Amino acid sequence: MADSAPPSPVAPPRRKTGRHRGEGQWAVGHFTPLNANEQVKRDDDGLNVRTRIETIYSKAGFHSIDPSDLRGRMRWWGLYTQRRPGIDGGKTAILAPEELDDEFFMLRVRVDGGRLTTGQLRVIGEVSEEFARGTADLTDRQNIQYHWIRIEDVPEIWRRLEAVGLSTTEACGDTPRVILGSPVAGIAEDEILDGTPAIEEIQRRFIGNPDFSNLPRKFKSAVSGSPSLDVAHEINDVAFVGVHHPEHGPGFDLWVGGGLSTNPRIGVRLGAWVPLADVADVYGGVIGIFRDYGYRRLRNRARLKFLVADWGPERFRQVLEDEYLGRPLADGPAPAQPVERWRDHVGVHRQKDGRFYVGFAPRVGRVDGATLTKIAALAEEHGSGRLRTTAEQKMIVLDVPEEQVPSLVAGLEALDLRVGPSPFRRGTMACTGIEFCKLAIVETKARGASLIDELERRLPDFDEPLTINVNGCPNACARIQVADIGLKGQLVTDDATGRQVEGFQVHLGGALGLEAGFGRKVRGLKVTAAGLPDYVERVLRRYQQQRTDGERFAQWVTRADEEDLA
Repeated sequence: MADSAPPSPVAPPRRKTGRHRGEGQWAVGHFTPLNANEQVKRDDDGLNVRTRIETIYSKAGFHSIDPSDLRGRMRWWGLYTQRRPGIDGGKTAILAPEELDDEFFMLRVRVDGGRLTTGQLRVIGEVSEEFARGTADLTDRQNIQYHWIRIEDVPEIWRRLEAVGLSTTEACGDTPRVILGSPVAGIAEDEILDGTPAIEEIQRRFIGNPDFSNLPRKFKSAVSGSPSLDVAHEINDVAFVGVHHPEHGPGFDLWVGGGLSTNPRIGVRLGAWVPLADVADVYGGVIGIFRDYGYRRLRNRARLKFLVADWGPERFRQVLEDEYLGRPLADGPAPAQPVERWRDHVGVHRQKDGRFYVGFAPRVGRVDGATLTKIAALAEEHGSGRLRTTAEQKMIVLDVPEEQVPSLVAGLEALDLRVGPSPFRRGTMACTGIEFCKLAIVETKARGASLIDELERRLPDFDEPLTINVNGCPNACARIQVADIGLKGQLVTDDATGRQVEGFQVHLGGALGLEAGFGRKVRGLKVTAAGLPDYVERVLRRYQQQRTDGERFAQWVTRADEEDLA
């Protein structure tokens, strides 16, 4: 695939297919009728809103923002309005957008590959303190999110971030989102190959490129050469997974069509081996298929996973090779199952150069600007200029000399950033929740943090790897379907009072990496938020009583009786 841009998405080439579904696929001539989202994108490219933010909205204030920009195009620069305080979860699906909107924004900083310098982290912390009331959450896509951002401050925030090489470009919207990468790329002793050059080439060619800024919906991607399978490749639109080819050597196995939300699907292998030098070309082919053949008519079918499900992997690979690459891909092997149960890189680990990296766990990704600046200072003080975020809401300090490790660990622990966390601290993630998110029904961050404390107190000797993912709504930002214990926020009836209260539908036994699959929903199993610690304690004690040697929680769930899971 040449480095030149493909045809403009405004008038893509017509291609003939054997079926004509009227799904809004540009490649078969379906340009109308347009739903509201597609009309907004046709009226003006989302990338163009930056000029209006800088020259109009930041000067005239929140009420000057055009509604199509406010709830549409501003996402192309990482900006979402946040939830107005005081609106309970029962009104989430009832109120109009303008009733839910606060006059403040979430701003997402994309951290491709999770790569940060200490200088960049310091600026992120300073921006948090000055403009975001101290907020700065780590996400499960390696990004960092601010809240309480005023539109008046956005140009200055951009100036400071971009001065150190950071960006919010296409951090949200119907765009190529952040590229996940192994947090230990280039340093791990067991690495198959370093995918960093591919991530950098994808950034250069596709991010902020108007030819790919109008996709049917979001496009999520991952590149990792780690045998620990540390980027949740199974639930990305496209993923490149490190493998050893028996003839060609190290390269990547190609996966497409993964995703969660209300219609979860595990990605499928195309059976193709991709050398490092070709990753950006293949990425371009897959995102091109999505742009041209993706379903634009119905918003709830506009993800790549639906096209892959309808086509199947064989047809998808054929179209990729024939129409977008102009050449066949080599067949290749599947990735090996990971040896380690944890793949978040928490703890102290030797690098291939003899130095060490140190991974640590905040509580459910919740940090703040002051803490981030202290982390940057600690890393520099102990000989490091590099850090990484992970796809598990964790962070890693790289390149630490052996003699500096004990002092660094002590400094992190003093900040309540655990290098040797309990399974509950290590394995619990939470989405933003009702505190800021307009889609949420229940609170998540504080709930997840208090659940950790309760489980550590009640089950101090529990030592099995376990994931508990807390989500505020059905959209699965916190990956509830692939957790050992996935909690989907909803209103439930309190048996004692008969009133509707915050609670969760429970998914049990999901997994990624080891026997990837979706959790089991026990019929009628819902718990109130107040009763959550009791429920989790109860089911974990039954697991401890009934498990066989070496049996993981997810394996036990598949054979357990429903009454043992209730």
